[in-house]
Amino acid sequence: MAYLPTPDLRRAVAEIEEMGFGTIWIGEAVGREPFAACAIILEATRQITVATGIANIWVRDAAAMINGGRTLAEAWPGRFVLGIGVSHAPLLQARGHQYERPLTAMRAYLDAMEKAPYRGPAPNRPAPIVLAALGVKMLELARERSAGAHPYCVPVEHTLEARRILGPDRLLAPEQAVVLAKNREAARIPGDIYMRTYLSLQNYRQNLVRLGWPEDELAPPGSDRTFDGLVAWGDEQEIARKVKRHHEAGADHVAVNVLTPTPDRTPIDDLRRLAPLLVT
Repeated sequence: MAYLPTPDLRRAVAEIEEMGFGTIWIGEAVGREPFAACAIILEATRQITVATGIANIWVRDAAAMINGGRTLAEAWPGRFVLGIGVSHAPLLQARGHQYERPLTAMRAYLDAMEKAPYRGPAPNRPAPIVLAALGVKMLELARERSAGAHPYCVPVEHTLEARRILGPDRLLAPEQAVVLAKNREAARIPGDIYMRTYLSLQNYRQNLVRLGWPEDELAPPGSDRTFDGLVAWGDEQEIARKVKRHHEAGADHVAVNVLTPTPDRTPIDDLRRLAPLLVT
């Protein structure tokens, strides 16, 4: 959806809401600014939750971040979740920022958000804040200082660990890449674009090594075992079964990321096929 003109985006998110999905997650890279994108989607829908997954802490100061969240939470009560994260060194360097001591930076950023002044109308309920958390220490910080965690590009083993660290009362919303395909060979056509992107980033590789993956299986686009661990593929029933494994491991919500051979195509048809099995 990131590539859609705004009129097409409005129509697409309204259709997704009609299918019964509960949340739309908006990332931050070099496309739409995430707070602006969330406002477009919130205005085009009636009740679906919209979440940043994630907004980058290095590219806006803490006051801009929390006040953006306050603005959306006041305008659309109960429908916005503020997901924030430290992103990755290559992505930040391309934008002229320095990536260093991410855990320390996130802790200080949360402190600064708490102290940020705001003179606009306050929301009745503050937007929940969740952290993009992979490693143990960032998950612990999510437990201590936020509503929960939104891990990205993680296997079910990570969901088990994350729930244990977060405890029972924090939100756990992992992302799950999915491809509707008859076999692995077909699934890897769009899936390998995803795998090359994320296995090229050190944070994701390190997380998989920490969980027991051999490094020789992580050279992009990854071994078949790595692919199967990170991408759910098959027919609708098989994908639903694989998504359910995250719920059984402790996830409260799974952010389904439908991969297609052409990223500029909205996967409306795929979502329509999956909705009867994923929407509860």
